[in-house]
Amino acid sequence: MTDPSDTRDTAPRPFSPLWTYLAGVVTTGFAALVVAEVRLGLEELSELGRTSLFWVLVVLVVLGELRPIVVSISRLAGGTATSTLFTFAILLYHGLSVAVLIHGLALVVSGLSYRRAWHRVAFNVAQVTLASTAAAVVLGLFGHHPRPAFPWVPEGTDMIAVGLAALAYFVMRGLLVCGAVALHERRSLTRVLRTTIGHQSVVYAALLGLAPLVVVVMSRSPALVPLFVAPLATMYFTASMSVRRDHQAMHDGLTSLPNRKLLILRTEEALSESRGDARVGLLLLDLDRFKEVNDTLGHPVGDRLLQIVAHRLTHSVRPGDVVARLGGDEFAVLLPTVRDAAAAREVAARLRAALTQPVRLEGMTFDMDASVGIALYPDHAPDFELLLQRSDVAMYFAKEGRSGVEVYVAERDRNSPERLNLLGDLRRAIGGSDLRLHYQPKVSLATGTVEGAEALLRWWHPERGRISPADFIPLAEQSYLMHQITAHVIDAALEQAAEWWHSGLEVPISINVSARDLLDSALPETLEAGLDRLGLPPRAIQLEVTERILMTDQAYTSDSVHALVQLGIPLSLDDFGTGYSSLVRLQRLQVSEVKIDGSFVQRLGKSVDDERIVRSIVDLVRSLGLRSVAEGVESEEVARILREMGCDAAQGWRFAEPMPADDMTAWLRARMDAAPSYDRYGSAEFTAR
Repeated sequence: MTDPSDTRDTAPRPFSPLWTYLAGVVTTGFAALVVAEVRLGLEELSELGRTSLFWVLVVLVVLGELRPIVVSISRLAGGTATSTLFTFAILLYHGLSVAVLIHGLALVVSGLSYRRAWHRVAFNVAQVTLASTAAAVVLGLFGHHPRPAFPWVPEGTDMIAVGLAALAYFVMRGLLVCGAVALHERRSLTRVLRTTIGHQSVVYAALLGLAPLVVVVMSRSPALVPLFVAPLATMYFTASMSVRRDHQAMHDGLTSLPNRKLLILRTEEALSESRGDARVGLLLLDLDRFKEVNDTLGHPVGDRLLQIVAHRLTHSVRPGDVVARLGGDEFAVLLPTVRDAAAAREVAARLRAALTQPVRLEGMTFDMDASVGIALYPDHAPDFELLLQRSDVAMYFAKEGRSGVEVYVAERDRNSPERLNLLGDLRRAIGGSDLRLHYQPKVSLATGTVEGAEALLRWWHPERGRISPADFIPLAEQSYLMHQITAHVIDAALEQAAEWWHSGLEVPISINVSARDLLDSALPETLEAGLDRLGLPPRAIQLEVTERILMTDQAYTSDSVHALVQLGIPLSLDDFGTGYSSLVRLQRLQVSEVKIDGSFVQRLGKSVDDERIVRSIVDLVRSLGLRSVAEGVESEEVARILREMGCDAAQGWRFAEPMPADDMTAWLRARMDAAPSYDRYGSAEFTAR
């Protein structure tokens, strides 16, 4: 559970407030240490060193320092070393000199084991020495001056002296450590104390409260002292399990960075502490071209790259700033205090500079870059959700303009409050009568028969009237609503298909689904349950997906796609020709139909290039044994050209515009007893039998 955002080993800037504070504590602490050791004669120390109890205590203190008890995932709270129990017991029994000598040695061993910076080790030795000195002073006021030659075993009447000494020890350590944390994290001392005092006081009370019992055992049966390891181990493992669960809930499993949940908590803390002209900044960072790495070298290499990015980001921010991973290749950086937008830009520039250093993985060198969006409180948003949304908007400005870093500008925001209100209205419209399906028939170019109908979603807003799908579908795709809309469309289309098929109109209905919905493992189960419930064959429903699905390898290995094929539900590839995928990929996806995008179809007879494109697509689709359907056919001339090319079917206003369910039903019934006849140009006209 190593915290990659822990920067306590970073040396403070010379003569900064933190540097001055650490220098003062270290100087005072080491002066107290020297005085304490001078008072301990070499003869006393030599005599003590020949006892087994001394070395048992050394081992216990060192082990306790290596395994602190952590009861909170907060970086401010930290952990409490179990060595505190034995150090305080040594202080009571052998006196200050032996206690600080053994504990100082343990801190040096721990620092070397964990490769801590020298200034951090020196500060820890100093603050422990000063805390022990404060406890020894309190004991001295009660007339107790233990030494190795004259050990002291407290009696029941000495509990007040022991309690006050323990309190002095705890208060001195707490104030010294919290002062350093406050300066390092650039937080108020009051805030740090409030965050840490509750967690630390409980553990310290348990450890210091056991110390007199350890002293009694030391004085009578030294060999039994190691038995205190058992309750300490229980405390350690219990606390570790609890903290591990909290850590997993609040951190990203791949990078160990804070996740969205913890970022929300840290942002809310920063907003509540913001005072005066200080601002809180939220930076949203998205890696450029990261998908190419995943597609080319696979996800394991992509994961390793994300871990490198996390390391670089956490070592490029200031102490107290929070780097979080929101998912995929998207990261967020919280600046609890920032002067203005210019200062936030400087942080963003530093982050991008750290990322642009080449990375070598799998024998290849990667040049990374990122786009960063910045939003500030209170300038741009009053809470976390709006800060995140507006930093996201700014990040897309940076991507579109290839500028790298952008600050949110309200005038450029297409996601205006009006659009946010529209998103809320759309959420409320799902499942109601405002969202309805219209149907447009697909007609065979050879026979004129109706081969199916595409379900098209329409929204009639109670106040704004009809809202174009171009306005609300992209909005839904960028939010959590698309899945709900797809479920609504599937339910409505299945109900309509059942009404048609059970009345003799066996017209398959095509439903548009996003790539995300297609890869959802729940989709085949939903469709199978709906078909069984309504007594429909699988061919009564067809799923249409856009050509973008060809760009991801998931489509070819997805269990949901295989399940749909095994279920017998045909797939149709929509808007073919608008993407940039290899045509070879088409034969790998189990589709039965390819729909040629209307942007090419509508220019037939006007553009030779578009005619070549459409003819090539028709020939390719036919060679693969698939059906071709042309979209956007609005004239008989275009229908004729397509028919001559060998295109199987067409869809467009030439045959019928999208109609409500009742009108579509009437349109279909009017043709039940009609047979198509062909004019001299080969165009199909419906005539009554």
